[in-house]
Amino acid sequence: MTDLLDPVRKAAAADPERPARTPAARPAPPKALLHWIAVHSLGVAAALFFVLPFVFVVLTSLMSDQQALTRDLTPNTWEWGNYERVFNTPGFLTWWRNTLLYAGLGTVLTVVSSIPVAYALAKFRFRGRKLSLMLVISMMMLPPQVVIIPMYLFWAKQMDLSGSLWPLIIPMAFGDAFSIFLLRQFLLTIPNEYLDAAKVDGCGEFRTLMKVVLPMAKPGIAAIALFQFFAAWNDYFGPQIYASENPAAWTLSYGLESFKGAHHTDWNLTMAATVLVMAPVIAVFFFAQKAFVEGVTLTGVKG
Repeated sequence: MTDLLDPVRKAAAADPERPARTPAARPAPPKALLHWIAVHSLGVAAALFFVLPFVFVVLTSLMSDQQALTRDLTPNTWEWGNYERVFNTPGFLTWWRNTLLYAGLGTVLTVVSSIPVAYALAKFRFRGRKLSLMLVISMMMLPPQVVIIPMYLFWAKQMDLSGSLWPLIIPMAFGDAFSIFLLRQFLLTIPNEYLDAAKVDGCGEFRTLMKVVLPMAKPGIAAIALFQFFAAWNDYFGPQIYASENPAAWTLSYGLESFKGAHHTDWNLTMAATVLVMAPVIAVFFFAQKAFVEGVTLTGVKG
């Protein structure tokens, strides 16, 4: 007859004095696994905290006029025509054009004017260098509301540019304190040996900047460009001061307030206009987030 005893019972039968084995207890989950679960749970909760309001705005923008006034969270019928109605609103495309001009041209001018100053503060040794850096930092701490009255009097009375966006665009050609400081911090991470090697090969300061420094500083340049683009795109205070008297010069941020006042009961159209204002910023950050995060991270390495 075949012996049906399992190995444990067989061992006990062979050696009666040897105690029988008991099944081993399941090992406790490692601390690394618990830490991973805790961190990702907090990450998911934080993501939902930021994403759910945007989802609510999108869903409301696709509701009908009557349903938008109810407590429904999802649209019964998907009204994609709401976006067409917003686009056909008089002046909306003009606000788009003005915002692209303000944000695009302002970003280019800020980047072009900030790079030489940041390069000089990071790599040149000259008398008054620390004082110049302190002045840049002081300008970062100065609220724009402090100088708005003399600046408005200058642009409106002396230059006669009130009712346009040029009082906001032209100053960007003279650099931005935050952009200069951030880019200067990034340029400090570039070893001086690369610059010395370029100069040994016969490159001057300008060619060294163009051929050596700028290709290595792309993440930092992308960071200041995105910061400036987002600030100009979302700027409400500046257009309100200089362009409020001329509807043809309104931007999306200021025009959206006017649109909300004209459609204060049409929440679906208001939400659709909000989505159209936010969509370009989200798209730009989505495609440039790698360079943006890298540029912001490396600016704190040293300096």
